[in-house]
Amino acid sequence: MEMNQEELADKLGSGAVAVQWQHELKAHLKKKFHCVFEGIARAGERRPLNEIYTELFITERGSGEVNKEHEVRLIEKASRKTANEETPIRCEDIFKPGQDKPIRTIMTTGVAGIGKTLLTHKFTLDWAEGKANQDIDFAFLLTFRELNLLKGKEFSLLELLHQFSVETKESGIYRYDHDQVVFILDGLDECRLPLDFQNNPIWTDVTEPTSVDVLLTNIIRGVLLPSARIWITTRPAAANQIPAECVDMVTEVRGFTDPQKEEYFRKRFREGTMATTIISHVKKSRSLHIMCHIPVFCWITATVLVDFFKTSQRGEEVPKTVTQIYSHFLRVQSIQGDRKYHGRAETDPQWSSESREIIVSLGKLAFNQLEKGQLIFYEADLAECDIDIRAASVYSGVFTQIFKEECGLHQDRMFCFVHLSIQEFLAALYVFLSYINTGVNLLSEEHPTSREAELLLLYQSAVDKALQSENGHLDLFLRFLLGLSLETNQMLLQGLLGPRGSKLLDNLTKNVPSGQTGRRSQINNQIVHYIKEKIGGDLSQERSINLFHCLNELNDSSLVEEIQQYLSSGSLSTESLSSAQWSALVFIVLTSEEQLDVFYLKKYSASDEGLLGLLPLVKASKTSLLNCCGLSKGCCKALASALSSNSSSLRELDLSSNRLQDSGVKLLSAGLGSPHCTMETLRLSGCLVTQEGCASLASALSSNPSHLTELDLSYNHPGDSGAALLSAGLEDPCWRLDTLSVEHGGVWRLKPALEKYACELTLDPNTAHRDLSLSEDSRKVTLVEENQSYPDHPERFDAWEQVLCREGLTGRCYWEVERGGRVDIGVAYRGMTRRGAGTDSVLGLNNKSWSLDFDDDDDDGAVYTAYHNGSSTALRLPPPRSNRVGVYLDRPAGSLSFYRVSPGGGGSSDTLTHIHTFQASFTQEVLLPGVRLGKSGSSASL
Repeated sequence: MEMNQEELADKLGSGAVAVQWQHELKAHLKKKFHCVFEGIARAGERRPLNEIYTELFITERGSGEVNKEHEVRLIEKASRKTANEETPIRCEDIFKPGQDKPIRTIMTTGVAGIGKTLLTHKFTLDWAEGKANQDIDFAFLLTFRELNLLKGKEFSLLELLHQFSVETKESGIYRYDHDQVVFILDGLDECRLPLDFQNNPIWTDVTEPTSVDVLLTNIIRGVLLPSARIWITTRPAAANQIPAECVDMVTEVRGFTDPQKEEYFRKRFREGTMATTIISHVKKSRSLHIMCHIPVFCWITATVLVDFFKTSQRGEEVPKTVTQIYSHFLRVQSIQGDRKYHGRAETDPQWSSESREIIVSLGKLAFNQLEKGQLIFYEADLAECDIDIRAASVYSGVFTQIFKEECGLHQDRMFCFVHLSIQEFLAALYVFLSYINTGVNLLSEEHPTSREAELLLLYQSAVDKALQSENGHLDLFLRFLLGLSLETNQMLLQGLLGPRGSKLLDNLTKNVPSGQTGRRSQINNQIVHYIKEKIGGDLSQERSINLFHCLNELNDSSLVEEIQQYLSSGSLSTESLSSAQWSALVFIVLTSEEQLDVFYLKKYSASDEGLLGLLPLVKASKTSLLNCCGLSKGCCKALASALSSNSSSLRELDLSSNRLQDSGVKLLSAGLGSPHCTMETLRLSGCLVTQEGCASLASALSSNPSHLTELDLSYNHPGDSGAALLSAGLEDPCWRLDTLSVEHGGVWRLKPALEKYACELTLDPNTAHRDLSLSEDSRKVTLVEENQSYPDHPERFDAWEQVLCREGLTGRCYWEVERGGRVDIGVAYRGMTRRGAGTDSVLGLNNKSWSLDFDDDDDDGAVYTAYHNGSSTALRLPPPRSNRVGVYLDRPAGSLSFYRVSPGGGGSSDTLTHIHTFQASFTQEVLLPGVRLGKSGSSASL
């Protein structure tokens, strides 16, 4: 009995023939991906992929929400995240996540040049070589830049696969229904197909032809070949082209971690000295170190620095800004291209007429397409910039490491810059050269009267245009354009200047009287001033970060140095910081080498103003400790925006002992209920919360129940109804909440500030030194000249004028001390030594005690020193002066804080100003308050 065609196809698809053609496909893929050109094709020698491949940091991301921020911003944020925050996913395990549900469709996001395409090549090569994922029968790697070439044509799914792999056409396999197939769709952000998921028809037959768009949407939806697995790669801004319900998991390529950067350079340079030199230099420049999270930038930096160290003159400055790196890179590529294709000698000028013509043409293409957001160019795109496709092929041959040509299906040609940052640099260079050489300002239609004013307008227009961009897509373009204003960078690119441009720049520098500033410097000073005005204006700290990078390109660090002086001297005055200074402080912290795992607001400014000024640090940290900072409901709206930001790293937030009240908690709950909020721990202990605030929290957790696991509402007044609302969530299977604290509640917990933790203390006469006189109620102590007739006692201090309290401290306790004269205030374990004059019996000078010493008090404020176990910290507080000190111990949280207590104006409650906080475990034994008096007549009252 003869088989019909369908039965024959099934047999072929599942039998020995399929195994044979799988072998042929693997052989083809091994040949295709075994070796790669580092950088781009036709530039340099081919090297084995397995030899140069450096493992990338890939992590699971919560959802496929779109993020349209400029990718340099995303890289800066990624650089602040430590690798141990999340579990990395290895390339071969991309379809093996630690989840209960099966994974069919994965989306991997990552900025341009981060290594997504190389990742897909490595996955495919490992499969073809039999190293991983051998449960997969067939793997097909389809790029969107090639799929674009099929727009308007119709194919069946099988015919589409034939376009990409001749092996499938020759195999005789016609269905793949019984095979485990993986489709890798690389470069969704380059897609020019409509991908109309809403209106495209349902398509289930792999043999029936339709448009490529319909085939793709049905494959991704799981309608066509539902057994297949799908892996889509994309830049973040294009992620929303795929409906969220079609994606089972989103992963993110973060690029290189710091150890992986070093690994890359050591693999790149087998000679260890060069690798060590480059690594050392990159670490010295924070901007270069951050950008080296991108593998392509590592390659660009390596290309520049190896040439520089081999050819530079003694004393020549090593490139340290991104503009310097890219200017050197362009010069290196021009020289290499001229020598290779035009027979130039080393003694010839660095910039030939051919190179100048190509750079201007490429710059025009870069600028026009940057405004459109396009990275891949086809023949029609080139025609818009008057570039013939044959000329484009020549350009890609000369500048092989800048502009590349790719042959797609049937040898159709497409072009792109090696990396988005190169496109942005050439766009900035084109704008600069257009003005310098022709007088045309491509960014403004205004026409000032002088050339200097025109040049200043060019830079100001660029700043304004970049700030107007919602997603910051011109941020790096702006850095480059401003960097090109410096004479050092212009000297590198001098050969690109025409007669008019050379004359203009000469006029800006010559005939400058001794001691006076040249016009070039005046223009730079004016643009620096303009940028500082923008930073100090109505601009979010996130947007101002790029302007600080711009100042760095202009070699101006005055704002940053100003704040660094405040920090190093310990005189950071929160009351006097301007908006620009707050932004500078944010920039310093975010670009420091230290990882911002935990943010302590009290380290900088315990106030609403401080929190609002430093809000980006809350978003950038994994844990934010804002407890006991005198915060009010006024900061809660801003905090809610941080919680609901899809770029926030925050997982733990401690707002304990702040006067948020129900109204503040209601505002905070709006952020907590956002689907973007992934916070796991929220502490609102002692925040004046009642049943009303509990209801807001319960509503938020009902809207977003999947993340919060711990909620602390102790020392509030939730009442039975408020506690019941939240306790019900513990039983709700949809909620992840498993720890709820409502202990120590009651109406008395609604007292303001730290007063709710007030404790009654008395001094213990059995511990008092004999030179100390205690009042009858044991609440005041005075240092006197005559010995007191205290009986002998083993707990009495015999050498130092100190006394401890009777009451041991547990939980949260607050007390105040009124001092007169020289008084040290602190706490000590009961087991602290009482005998002898050694440091082991002095409050604060050993590992069993902590103290705050008052060194001076004058019209300029008060000087304090915090002591523990031989370590000291000098502190200064500006006026007003005050003799009252508040001490707050949060033993469970491991913190001991000191505050200056000043009378509130108009009958309002007292004002607490944070002085210092100790962090310790406080787990050993009974902890007792104590004081030490320094000279006769000094006193302390509880």
